[in-house]
Amino acid sequence: MGVTPIVAAPRDLDAEQQRDIERFERAITQYLAGEIGEDVFRVMRLNNGVYGQRQGGTNQMVRIKLPAGTITPEQMEMMGFLAENFSRGWGHITTRQNVQVHYVELTRVPELMRHLASVGLTSREACGDTVRNVMACHLAGACPHEHLDVTAWAEATFRHFVRNPLGQRLPRKFKVNFSGCSTDCGQAMFNDVGVIATTRTLENGDTEAGFRIYIAGGLGATPHPALALEEFTTREDLLPTIEAALRVFEQTGNRDNKLRARMKWVVDQLGIDEVRRRVLKVRHTLPASSSWPGGIPEEVVKAGDAPAGRSSTVEASQVGQGVQVALTPRDPYQRWVATSVIRGAANGSVSAVAYATLGDLTTAQFRALASVQRELGSDVRLSNRQNVVFRGLTEEQLPVLYSRLETIGMARPGAELARDVVACPGADTCNIAVTQSRGLAKAIGERLEEEGLAEVGGVRINISGCTNSCGQHHASDIGFFGAERRAHGRAAPGYQMLLGGYVGQEQIHFGEKALRLPAKAAPEAAVRVVRRFSEERVAGEAFRTWMDRVGGAAAVAEQLKELDFFPTPEEAPDFYADFDETGPFVAEVGDSECAV
Repeated sequence: MGVTPIVAAPRDLDAEQQRDIERFERAITQYLAGEIGEDVFRVMRLNNGVYGQRQGGTNQMVRIKLPAGTITPEQMEMMGFLAENFSRGWGHITTRQNVQVHYVELTRVPELMRHLASVGLTSREACGDTVRNVMACHLAGACPHEHLDVTAWAEATFRHFVRNPLGQRLPRKFKVNFSGCSTDCGQAMFNDVGVIATTRTLENGDTEAGFRIYIAGGLGATPHPALALEEFTTREDLLPTIEAALRVFEQTGNRDNKLRARMKWVVDQLGIDEVRRRVLKVRHTLPASSSWPGGIPEEVVKAGDAPAGRSSTVEASQVGQGVQVALTPRDPYQRWVATSVIRGAANGSVSAVAYATLGDLTTAQFRALASVQRELGSDVRLSNRQNVVFRGLTEEQLPVLYSRLETIGMARPGAELARDVVACPGADTCNIAVTQSRGLAKAIGERLEEEGLAEVGGVRINISGCTNSCGQHHASDIGFFGAERRAHGRAAPGYQMLLGGYVGQEQIHFGEKALRLPAKAAPEAAVRVVRRFSEERVAGEAFRTWMDRVGGAAAVAEQLKELDFFPTPEEAPDFYADFDETGPFVAEVGDSECAV
């Protein structure tokens, strides 16, 4: 199939970024002088990727977009520089492949943005009612199962929509995710637009690679599965289809009630058949628009999108949720290889995961990772499980990588093991979090280590500090979200436990409610479930299959009911203080700037 040329000339994003920074710098001055109101400035701040923090004042969180999770050594070093000079010595990898830097003084944000621009990065539209960071599977281009390498497609989507007038004042945020195959490591099934590479057989017997597009998925307090738009979308039609979906959302999204403003609520109101009809109709008329994005994007033409493919000599590694990892070697290096190395690319390359506890990286770790990346000549991606993935390695480089990671505390077996707990920032910094989700994640990890269960494979634990699912608790085997509890006339931190969330094979199961728990009882509940799963599963059995076999979430919860108990404040005062807190629990919730 021939390549359709690009119609529109590439935009000068560098010049646009400099104008953005200058405009935002002026706006800060005007805001602090009282010349711009809070509501107007909030929109400008969020559209530039800057959130207010729970600490108030001029403390800000800056979210840095990394399309497809790609990051160069220079950019990795910049993360360390920003963490050291603008924050408190650490940065945080998010579940959407961003890096967040916290405690940034508002007046210094433009300076930080200029540093980002110097290494080709931006925070533009990482927040606000915009097209957010465009995600892709962290193994794109290195996965043994993929139909297309979706990396350049994600980059092209990012470049088309950043600062695009269509996406500046949407009814609500709009999220796009890519996966290279139906395993769906990129989590397409719960996004506004989820793109999964696939193939079809033509009448002449040839195989054509393209995409299956899903729309109107979402998590939050009311999760919705994404629904298929059409059976097959050609490579030439991909960007026009995404733009058509965005245009339909911009025209029909609820602008009066932000709690019902996402794409999933458009489907709830109009029905999926009507939304499909509108999207395809808009796509049909897009060639007449001045910004028609049809054809093969320049980014794809330059970088290519050929799949990594299966190796004829190396058995393909399993990937995706539910992978059963068996840890039999005693040697620490071999244990790391067993859990953290993915093989199977046709060119013989190897990928390996560096485990970042709770997604946090220190200044020293950022710099060390950049050094290792240069030393090995590796491509690096950030994963949606908040880890760092080295790709394009050789077998001979694995011991070197392991040694370097061990030096900086990132060589523990973590990928797809129980200890790899994912958590949102929670009440540490988030205005709307109810509980200290990071504190719970740490406590669960410690209990799993104590009980010898940290290296149980095939079970994912995710935690959010509120119902909004920034920690993606709905989509994990064991999920928790924070909530205020009342006991003995006192407020206390609590969690709702969910079980059986699963994303893969172009389907999604949201976790089912099991039971409510005091925050201090949640680690024990997690340990009991992981232990029971480990003892009762049959060979190769996924968590969801095991749960259904033993009677479902309710049956598992029945054996945990004794944990839903609050002693009196006199008997156990720690039940009335959250993790990492010394004073009494208070559910302080501010204005929402990031509710899903």
